[in-house]
Amino acid sequence: MQGAQRSETLLADNVDLVPEASAAAPVNEAGDDRDIIQPGDRVLLIVENDLAFARFLLETAREKGFRGLVTSLGVGACTLIQEYQPSAITLDIFLGDIDGWRVLGRLKNDLATRHIPVYVISTEDARDRAIRSGAKEFVAKPIQNKQVLDVMLDEMKAYLDRTTKRVLVMDPAPAALQTIKDYIGGIPDVEFVAATDLETASEAINGHACDCVVLGENAADMVFSAIGEGIPRSAINESTPFIVLHDPATRLDVSCADVIARHPTAKQVHSLERLLDQTTMALHQGVTGLPDRHREVLSGIYQSNKSLAGKKALIVDDDVRNIFALTSVLEEYDMKIMSAENGRAAINIIKDQPDIDIVLMDIMMPDLDGIDTMKEIRKIKARRHLPIVAVTAKAMKGDRERCMAAGAWDYLSKPVDREQLFGVLRAWLQQ
Repeated sequence: MQGAQRSETLLADNVDLVPEASAAAPVNEAGDDRDIIQPGDRVLLIVENDLAFARFLLETAREKGFRGLVTSLGVGACTLIQEYQPSAITLDIFLGDIDGWRVLGRLKNDLATRHIPVYVISTEDARDRAIRSGAKEFVAKPIQNKQVLDVMLDEMKAYLDRTTKRVLVMDPAPAALQTIKDYIGGIPDVEFVAATDLETASEAINGHACDCVVLGENAADMVFSAIGEGIPRSAINESTPFIVLHDPATRLDVSCADVIARHPTAKQVHSLERLLDQTTMALHQGVTGLPDRHREVLSGIYQSNKSLAGKKALIVDDDVRNIFALTSVLEEYDMKIMSAENGRAAINIIKDQPDIDIVLMDIMMPDLDGIDTMKEIRKIKARRHLPIVAVTAKAMKGDRERCMAAGAWDYLSKPVDREQLFGVLRAWLQQ
């Protein structure tokens, strides 16, 4: 008990005495608009490894009325998103530092950023994975002409301009249909169209586009067996998200299960809570505008630390008290903890332990400091995509940028705020 109390003190007390680290934006690589962005501007963040293409996309976006931000790095994207809260993001998967899939996962696992529409621009073989991972749309490289970008940006602008979105909810059982509507209803600026069969759904939609289709337990077989026949393709197309509420104790029709498995926009959920989660995700609905009851449900999902159980963390710090404090707190959530008191020991552990999921790296250490240690870790090819979180007590201006340049994916200042710590861990480790 005394140990637990000690760990709370080292982590949480006097948090406000240490100024938060500078979150200054990364280097402006493409002459973007960051210095002239004003409140109310529509901002597009372009995360692109090919800076020549990024500049071309930036100019095209400006023609469409966007202000543009450009970075070639995943860590730069995370910093710019935090500072500017862009309206939309284009994301290249092949980045120089962080794998683009990890960046997309980081965004979609954070309540503060999950609503931002992400348009993945990559090679064709990434299409299905991008949509399944939460991307709004996908554009295949190589891009042959400017018209492709014009179409993407016009669709993006039209989507952002829309004041009302439409959700089709279907279930042949009226009671089940009402239960779904009662639970997910009340989302601001969303029209819910309810139907018990395909004919009623087609009449209710009346050719208007649907942003999402929610299928109750009894509707999935019916809909997927006739999806191309009973509902106009102008209303529901191959990019429309389908969310199927399914009791895992019952079995879906084989053909229906096969369609769901093959269709990148179709997802199964097994509870009303997850149904709300995936519906608001599909609508790119910000959490702040939701009713209190909805925010509580989503907070329970995204701020739960259950996803950390079994994950293996390496704590690198030359002060054993800090190692003890962090270990005590993380072990409360069944994380597996290893520790190193210097950079060289940390490098050896990472080489020998391929199952480490994340590293908490103290920066101020004698001999090999955290900056140099991270640089050495990034030279290990097999651990290039290992999340490293820099932890520093100084919080001096420029510290964040130095850490990110050395290979950190995130940044915490000491004394470490408990909620901020768990927020960072969840964002990188939650699947």
